[in-house]
Amino acid sequence: MTQDTFSRRTLLIGGVALFAASPLRVLAQSAGPAIHVMKDPNCGCCSAWIEILENNGFAVTTEPSLGTLLMRYKLDNGIPQNMISCHTGRVDGYMIEGHVPAADIRRLLDERPNAVGLAVPGMPYGSPGMGPETEREAYEVFLILRDGSTEVFSTYPAA
Repeated sequence: MTQDTFSRRTLLIGGVALFAASPLRVLAQSAGPAIHVMKDPNCGCCSAWIEILENNGFAVTTEPSLGTLLMRYKLDNGIPQNMISCHTGRVDGYMIEGHVPAADIRRLLDERPNAVGLAVPGMPYGSPGMGPETEREAYEVFLILRDGSTEVFSTYPAA
């Protein structure tokens, strides 16, 4: 009986050691930037955008919010009214409003401008989560500056 217990214990310890050194663990530890998204729990385009971010290596958490509470959150965090879209994210101190492409979020995090964050106002067709990119309408990603003004960060022409 003692030999069986020892063998099971050895197997268990070996399995834990193998897991600790596994590539999956390395992948989990090197997950991309963490982004927390406030969104209407019934919004399909928000969920599609979140899935795109996850597929691009972002670690996404969500929090349901709607109506006045969501609008207040946006305004309290420096999103100008003319830049508002459907969902709002926070990543590494920056606000992300609407259907901002993952590449632009990564560029923002690499360049680290003194800004509130990025916004794609409205819900342009073909932006991430809003239909096929091959049928995209032209849209711009705006950098929201700390004084509330904006400047074009990226431009996406019509497909």
